[in-house]
Parts: sequence; structure tokens; C-alpha cells
Amino acid sequence: MAIILTLAVSALLLYLLFILPTQWLKIETVTHPIGLGKRILQISDLHVDRLRIGAESLRKTIEDIKPDYIFLTGDYTYKESYLPRTGHYLKMIADCGVPVFAVLGNHDYELPRLKRLLELFHAYGIRVLRNENVTVDDFQLVGIDDDCTHRSRIAPSFEGIDSGKPIVIITHDPNVVLKINHSYDYLMAGHLHGKQLNVPFFFAFKPKGPLSAKGIYKGLHTGQNGTFYISKGIGQAGVNARFMVRSEITIHDL
Repeated sequence: MAIILTLAVSALLLYLLFILPTQWLKIETVTHPIGLGKRILQISDLHVDRLRIGAESLRKTIEDIKPDYIFLTGDYTYKESYLPRTGHYLKMIADCGVPVFAVLGNHDYELPRLKRLLELFHAYGIRVLRNENVTVDDFQLVGIDDDCTHRSRIAPSFEGIDSGKPIVIITHDPNVVLKINHSYDYLMAGHLHGKQLNVPFFFAFKPKGPLSAKGIYKGLHTGQNGTFYISKGIGQAGVNARFMVRSEITIHDL
């Protein structure tokens, strides 16, 4: 009996410490006025192959938040077998009736046929920005492709940009901020998962670039050319667990 009780307590602790943080969605809110008067919802690192936040639950949350725009900052899946589930989430997000823009992440480039993922975005009317920019209402939206897979191209991303309007950047790998030589008002990224497993020396064993080596891996920061935010992401990469880091979506009141 004592052994059974010990096993039950151990299983409960493992669930509370490592699984519950992947199911208990945290809604972060960042207020950083840059003159837009817009509410933007950032959803990063869906990783639908390891995602424990249900599509219906996410839809209700989006409807409660009532964002003006939704920005998706990369890493949807790396497995073709999960493209139907990816499509289910993308359709749900698109059906919320809010303009959606996206960039790609490093895991997306592991797909043997990236075209199939891009076709899903196109089918649901989600604009994918790949080293390019677009005017949205009264601001400039720049989408820089994934940096850790060497797809980022800074110059084309800012080509024809109107510096007289606020500049918002979406990208996956935040380390690209160290390469940007153009001023911007706000940047949103993901990729680092807020460590995902919040243990000492995590990035020493799993290097994720110069920012994380400096202790910059989540939240709001000020760089040389602008302010940037790193999301902890909603899904998981690698081991399907989190420790002391909850799944996150982020409201940006700009």
C-alpha cells in the first residue's frame, strides 16, 4: 500500500511540475505605447506535434482578448503528418475574423515539403512575410525570416520602408536583433521558450545564440535599435514538458 501511495504521489508531482505548465495557458500583457492604439496578440511556437492547448480553448481566449491583429512568430510543425492538425489551428485562428500575419521558424524548415505548409497559410488567408514588409493601417509591418537557419535577410526586409510611420517587426529567432542596423519601434520573436525547463545552465547545455548566453531569453528588452519582446511560446520543442515556465500567448498593447 505504501508503495502504491508513493507512486501516486510521485506521479502527481511529475504532472504538477512538468505537464500542468503545458496545459495552463498564461496570457501575458505588455503595454508599450508606440502610437498605434492597437491590441496585437502574439502566438509563438505552436509546435502542434507537442501542443496541449486545445484549439477550441484557444479560440475562446482569442475572442475574449478581442485583438486588432494576430501575429504568429514561427515553428508550427516539423512533421508532415501533423500538417492536418496545423491546418486545424490555422483555420481556427483565421476564423476569428482578425487579420493574421506570420513568419516561419527553424522547425518549419525541417519539413521535407515546406510548400505544403505555405499552402495552408494561403488557404486560410494568412499572409506569411519572408524578408519583406507591408503597410498595415498606419504602421509598417516587417517580417524577417528565421535567423538560426540563415534565412534572415535584413536589407530586403526594410526595402522601401517608410520611416515616418511606426515600424513593427515579427521574426522567430530574436538573435536577429543583433544584426538589424535599422531603427524600429517594436519587435516580437519567440524561439527560446523562456528556457522551457527553467534550470540553471540550461543554455550552456543547449546553446541558443548570443542573447540567451547573456541571460536574455524572455520578456521585454531594449536593444540598440529598438524595443523587443521574446515570447515563451505556447507549444513545446524536444521533450513535451515545461518546468517553472507556463505556455504563453502575449497581448501587446501598442
